Amino acid sequence: MSRPRARTLVAAGVCLVLLATVVAVVRLTEGWTGSVTVLANWSGAEREQFERAVRPFEEEHRIDVVYQGSSALSQVLAADLAAGTQPDVAVLPGPGELTAYAAKGRLRPLDGLFEAGDYDGFWVPRVAGRDGRERTYWLPVKTGLKSMVWHGGGLSGDGIGRAAGEPDRWCVGMESGATSGWPGTDWVEDILLQQAGAEVYARWANGDLPWTDPRVRKAWRTWGAMVGAGDRSRVGRLLQDNFARGCPRRNLEHLGSFRDSHWKQSAGDFVHSAEVIPGAREGADHWEVSGDLAALLNPTDEARKLIRFLADPGTRLPDFTAHRKAAAPAGPEDAPRRRIGSVLRGAERRLCWDASDTMPPNLRDAFHRAVLRFLVSPGELDSLLRELEALSGDRRPTLPVCGGG
Repeated sequence: MSRPRARTLVAAGVCLVLLATVVAVVRLTEGWTGSVTVLANWSGAEREQFERAVRPFEEEHRIDVVYQGSSALSQVLAADLAAGTQPDVAVLPGPGELTAYAAKGRLRPLDGLFEAGDYDGFWVPRVAGRDGRERTYWLPVKTGLKSMVWHGGGLSGDGIGRAAGEPDRWCVGMESGATSGWPGTDWVEDILLQQAGAEVYARWANGDLPWTDPRVRKAWRTWGAMVGAGDRSRVGRLLQDNFARGCPRRNLEHLGSFRDSHWKQSAGDFVHSAEVIPGAREGADHWEVSGDLAALLNPTDEARKLIRFLADPGTRLPDFTAHRKAAAPAGPEDAPRRRIGSVLRGAERRLCWDASDTMPPNLRDAFHRAVLRFLVSPGELDSLLRELEALSGDRRPTLPVCGGG
């Protein structure tokens, strides 16, 4: 797949900045009162959904929302903070980096800007700031359910189980540009969660359980057996296939709730991953989840108003919301979406963060690369785990990875 050259990307970025500047100037001349910058990694349809969602806010408050998108979100934000040019609001995937930024005093508390009780405590925990006091530092603006196995309508439980035992029946794609490999980290994380339980999973995610632990190693080997790691012809396809490519209805797919629109075309449904993961604990019912979390870096009046707007249950944000008062999907064709929303909004003690989203960026990126190498050479697993453990040595703020603990 050909990609634009660096000069092309720079030119495109300059054009976007100039366009945003022109729009801002025009709006100021028309009586708009100010602006608020938002940094996130949304692109394509997600970005369009966000920009549509904030139009009522812009019109009501006469405040320009200037969206800054980047696929290298962590690096851009770190550079902006170092230069003192940080955005007013940053939307990061998962709480790991935000927890670290809060501890360094980089984030501004959100207490009083929205009703935290409208969300389960899992989504809006109180974490320690630089002064050691615990406050609310982020707001979930988009959430996703994982630990899901999608299948075509009409496939029975026994049929799902038989298909799960055949590597060729799994739709697996690792290609995702700069973040290629993340679908594999989701597999490994979920298998560990269902096999070893939430306590072990949380310890590992927080760096308190070694990557070389036998339970972690077992999760990797289970995944390898399920998808055919080491099968050269199959793995070649897995590495090249994009994660969002089409999946035939006779097959299975281990991807999150963002795939609901694809499977809706096949009258698809999903089961909890523990139903098909070999060695899953009896009664395993924890769900891995993800979330795009908005944090306040510059406490301007405009930015505070935007946070309040994003917390309004009537704001139509991308994907699923964890807001308890938000309207649920209606209609019989939306049954899977209702189930997804129910879990995200009402199962606090059975939710666990996507572990890689709680890790430092360098460790998360190494995890992505490691799953790609493992697919090619599963016999090198022990050396891969030792490399990851060596990167995991730095202490980091402890995060409540799973609900209720």
